[in-house]
Amino acid sequence: MPGLFITGTNTDVGKTHVAAMIARTLVAAGKRVGVYKPVASGCVREGETLVAEDARLLWEAAGKPGEFDRVCPQCFALPVAPPQAAAAEGREVDSELLRSGLEYWQSRSDLVLVEGAGGLMSPLSDKDFNADLAIDLGLPLLVVSSNELGTINATLQTLITARAVAPQLPIAGVILSQTQLRSEDASVGCNADDLRARCDVPLLATVAYGQQDLNDTVDWFALAQ
Repeated sequence: MPGLFITGTNTDVGKTHVAAMIARTLVAAGKRVGVYKPVASGCVREGETLVAEDARLLWEAAGKPGEFDRVCPQCFALPVAPPQAAAAEGREVDSELLRSGLEYWQSRSDLVLVEGAGGLMSPLSDKDFNADLAIDLGLPLLVVSSNELGTINATLQTLITARAVAPQLPIAGVILSQTQLRSEDASVGCNADDLRARCDVPLLATVAYGQQDLNDTVDWFALAQ
């Protein structure tokens, strides 16, 4: 089905915030949006259940489609990579469920936004990196990069890695996201121009600190095909 696999140059670069903004934009355009976060660690306990706060943000942004527990079917408490978080609970990440969990959204959505955990080469299970899952799902990659000093290197490395390990996947583009106020970081004002000059994929949007809606006009549905 149409969709985007949203990955990042690292953890905490604003993937969920960006994905939520895209979801709201698509819903406003009349699209049925599925949201899927295959696995999450650092989840919070609500009663007897572990809940991924990122999954809740995605679900609410998409208009609360389907059942909430289908957004992130594998949740772990320890804030480390999912395989280690699962091991701390005497469990393993279910590699098959990482993939089959998407099936729930196929008949309910015009497209699905899949958010990985960490960067493209962050481990999802004992067998899988984010890149492996993206390949099997066959979705175009959307790279979220943090607007800070060093983002040019991190972004280019992610693009190079994507082409090396997943050459069959199209790269929809890059979104530059500012997750913190960085008044002393002079690169914040020039990173966008540098990325446009040095990347061979489009810089689709820039997201300022605290920004809640996308200002750039992008046909997200077309990119998801």
